[in-house]
Order: sequence, then structure tokens, then C-alpha cells
Amino acid sequence: MRTKILIDCDPGHDDAVAILYAAKHLDLVGVTTCHGNNTIENVTRNALSVLTLAGLVVPLAQGCADPLVGRKALVVNAHGKSGLDGTDLPEPDRAPVAAHAVDFLIDMASTHRGELVLAVIGPATNVALAIKKEPRFASWLREITVMGGSTALGNITPVAEYNVWCDPEAAAEMFACGAPIRMAGYNVTSVTGTNEADVNRLLGGGRVARHMGELLAFYLGKQRDRFGFDIAPMHDVCAIVPYAQEGLIEYRPCHVDVELNGRLTRGMTVCDLRTLTPQGRADRGVGEANALVAIRTEARRLIDHVVATVLSYS
Repeated sequence: MRTKILIDCDPGHDDAVAILYAAKHLDLVGVTTCHGNNTIENVTRNALSVLTLAGLVVPLAQGCADPLVGRKALVVNAHGKSGLDGTDLPEPDRAPVAAHAVDFLIDMASTHRGELVLAVIGPATNVALAIKKEPRFASWLREITVMGGSTALGNITPVAEYNVWCDPEAAAEMFACGAPIRMAGYNVTSVTGTNEADVNRLLGGGRVARHMGELLAFYLGKQRDRFGFDIAPMHDVCAIVPYAQEGLIEYRPCHVDVELNGRLTRGMTVCDLRTLTPQGRADRGVGEANALVAIRTEARRLIDHVVATVLSYS
């Protein structure tokens, strides 16, 4: 039986790949959108266009435009003005469902109790509000899989990764909710990406693959200009892959918390990766292990698998 998954996202080039990957290998029961890489209007339109491009009949609910505290301040340059620059995606052939993403998340978790994996690949604002609104929400989930945080360097600040930095209070609520959590952070996702040869493979494929090749060519160019990278990191798909293909990501259990107050460290995920006892607590730890944290990927194997998946679309 395929794993049931719901993707909470902010497309975003890597989000688009994650949606296509999940729809091929898993039972994608819904998509929700959140502020993050761009405005809520743009990321929602982008997600709907990706679903339309691939002919995926999946309900989508629009979510929060701003974080729990303050207002969203940035649009990510790496994804372009629209949040998904680089190709002419089709106009969406559907509208979002009437329900707000928070209510949609709660309803889907209730409908698929004990079965649903929630993939949080943007800021966690929708998820935190679902936890606050329905105290049973976290217990209804099979697992939360997160693209966010880092065990080491950040990308928006020296120590904070963008998704968590966008709404640290929401991320803190999520990590403390009690649901089983997997975290694929910037420490592993930043070195797991498509190169020029991968882009050319996609450009030689079918209609869906060609559009994705054009998108990733744009994204790769931005990564070269900004970071000097020779890959376009596929951050978000790293949160999805383990449910379809085991052995490509190595995890360690540890306690994860989010720094909310530090002048230089706000938005940092503090991952206690010191030696663990069999009971899951570090010798001088800050708490019980509450997440499986990715520490290594089989990057080339993972990306080959993802590219092959996108090429499999007609």
C-alpha cells in the first residue's frame, strides 16, 4: 500500500519537483500552500500550475500569508519574481478548495488517522495553527517530514535555514508537538542537487520533463550566481524520498529545538547530536530525542532516482 502524504509547501523550484515526485511514488492526498519563497498568491498559483502541468487531480488549499509573529519580509531571489521563473507553465485549470489550509490539514489528518505523512517543505505556519486549533492533530499523524533547519550552517543567516527562519515560533511548535518527526536540513539538502547534465536529460524528455528542465536551468543559474554552486539543490524532495526509496538518507535521533530570542541566532535549529544513550538522551542533553535528523545523503543516487521519476511523466 502506498504511503498517504500531504504536502505543505511554498513553490519554489524544488517544491515543484517534490510534488511531481510524491505524486508518482506515493498517494498524494492533498497540497496546502504557505507564505515562504513568495507571496501566498504566487505560491498558490505556482502549485496549481504544477498540478495542471502534470494532470494531477489533487485538492489544494491556500494557507497563511504571514508568520505567527510579524509579517513576511522577503521574496527569495533564487526563485525569480513569480517564485517559479524559467518556463511558461500552463494557467491553472482549477481553483483552491474553499477551506483554509489549516482546516484542510485538520480534516485530512482526521480522515486518514494513523496513516498520513505530513510533508512540511515550507514555513510551518499552517501546521502550528492546526496544532493549536485541534489538540489531537499531531496524534492523528503517522509522521511529519520536514525540509528545514540545519545541523550546521544556515543559508539566510550564518546559522538559520530559510524555512525555519521565516517562522521560528511555528517551527518550535511543530518540533514540540509530539508527532514522530524526520528532519532533512540544509546540511544535507544543500549538497544534494541537479547539475547541468541532469538539466539536459530533462530538457530531452517529454513535456513535463522539458518544463522542469527549463525551470531547473533557471534555478541552477541563480545558484551559480549567488552561491557559486555547480548544482541546483533539491532541498524539498529530500523530505519525500525516504517514503519511496529507503537507504538514500542516513538519520540520527536527537533533540531539536528552535532558537527564538538570540540576536544572532534567531531561527537556528539546535540539534543535540552528542553521543546518545540507548534511552535517547544525550549525557548532558537538553531533552529526549524528538526527531530523526538527516546527517548524510547518497546524493548522486538520490538525484538520479528523482530525475528518472520526472522523466517518467509522459
